[in-house]
Amino acid sequence: MDGFKERIKDSLQLRLSLWLAVVILGVAIIAGAFSFFTAQDEAHELQDETLRQVALLFDEHHLPLPPVGNPRKLSDREEDVRVVVQRVPVDANTPGDDDRSTPALSASLKDGMQTLVTGDDTYRVLIKTVRGGARIAVSQETVVRDEIARDSALRTLLPFLILVPVLLLVVADLVRKMFRLIAELSQEIDQRGEQELHPIAPHTLPSEIRPFVVAINRLLGRVAQSMEGQRRFVADAAHELRSPLTALSLQAERLSTAPMSPQAQERLTALRGGIERARILIDQLLTLARMQGTAGDVPNTVSIQHIFRLVLEDLLPLAEAKQLDIGVVDGKDALIRAQEADLKVLVKNLLDNAIRYTPAGGRIDLAVESHGEQVVLQVDDTGPGISGAELARVFDPFYRVLGNDETGAGLGLSIVKVITERIGAHIALAYVDEARQRGLRVRVTFPALDVLAAPDSSN
Repeated sequence: MDGFKERIKDSLQLRLSLWLAVVILGVAIIAGAFSFFTAQDEAHELQDETLRQVALLFDEHHLPLPPVGNPRKLSDREEDVRVVVQRVPVDANTPGDDDRSTPALSASLKDGMQTLVTGDDTYRVLIKTVRGGARIAVSQETVVRDEIARDSALRTLLPFLILVPVLLLVVADLVRKMFRLIAELSQEIDQRGEQELHPIAPHTLPSEIRPFVVAINRLLGRVAQSMEGQRRFVADAAHELRSPLTALSLQAERLSTAPMSPQAQERLTALRGGIERARILIDQLLTLARMQGTAGDVPNTVSIQHIFRLVLEDLLPLAEAKQLDIGVVDGKDALIRAQEADLKVLVKNLLDNAIRYTPAGGRIDLAVESHGEQVVLQVDDTGPGISGAELARVFDPFYRVLGNDETGAGLGLSIVKVITERIGAHIALAYVDEARQRGLRVRVTFPALDVLAAPDSSN
């Protein structure tokens, strides 16, 4: 019960549906009660009119009157009516009817409609003086009258009993459909990427929601300006640092040709390594800032195998320096829609990450798989892998897995994540060997344009 109360408290749709249901039920109960009692009164009026019509028939059409003490039942075959016509005694000495199923009459009764009680039974009686001075009583049991009136009144409630549940269902469905726009809007916003800060179109929404949407659009605009300012600052700072680092690199290279002691030579080597790491960091910062910017040109059709060849040409010397077995599995190719530069940066960062963290003598496999209308680019290595606790953080900028001595700035996977979101792909990390929890497997899923078979090895 507490959970239901919390849901009602938190949900405007449930509250609106509940209040509408309460109002509809309240109106239906009031209208039904009014209809029931009105129909019951009208049924009683109709029954009274029936008694008057029967008396009028005996008066105007001179029907033979029943003798005193012998009532005439006009509806012996119809137990649901049972109208009885009797002669009213002239005086108190005239014997009445012995039939216990008829009301006991006396000469003192006045003309008109009245209710008589005989023993445990109650009757509705019309006393009328007909031509010739005789008096008759047309009667009907109130039990029968009440049953007929109640059945007639209950029939008036059938439309309420049928239509009210239908109306409740229709109202609940209408409320759900009216709030569907808000649910679709929230789903559309929830499915946006981190860089998708374009405004929401308010003209398709109800006027009551537009001020809220306009406020959200203003907030998105401020967030976009703030993010753009941060990207511009990072890009400008990295660009400005390029020149002094280039100068330092040239000075260090010239210094290396000068005669110096082994100790100075060792320190110079460390200095040149630091300058190189700083240069790589600046290049990655510029790449990240560029990828986080607005969308570039219209994507082209790119072959994944072509990207593999370009990246391997750049990184193969690093793999050979660590004696890594690196290659493409199966040779199957696929075409995807993306910018060649974006896809090259993505694969290059994945392969560079695998080379850095795979021990000497290890293995790195590149592969392309097709699954229905999707293409999967997969990179496997024999490194230590990434634990489940760190999978959610490795895409954060400057986050590096603890417990390793590899150099790096922690921006490679961040750049990969930004590119996948930019081109509409999905990235997932897992272990190559789940049992031993070793090796990192990176799977990037793209919408496929075409899947090409592997080339014949005999050619």
